[in-house]
Amino acid sequence: MELAKVTSKGQITIPIEIRRKLGIKEGDKVLLIEEQGRVIMMNSSMEALRKAQAAFAGEAERLGLKNEQDVVDLISELRREQGRG
Repeated sequence: MELAKVTSKGQITIPIEIRRKLGIKEGDKVLLIEEQGRVIMMNSSMEALRKAQAAFAGEAERLGLKNEQDVVDLISELRREQGRG
């Protein structure tokens, strides 16, 4: 458990151990989500990455991509179709 003091401007300093656990560095943005009367703090970049991963889940299988070379081949094919490769 960590404590943080709220300033007159509503600012808090996130304790170092929490910053380390969340991977938060200077300049990062944090996401605050209210759920059932509790506020959850997340590293916004990591949450965006998690959502992107979830959105693309199953797409490799759907496209028949089994390895990195399949991805390279698909990109080359798309570039040829667009006249860029």
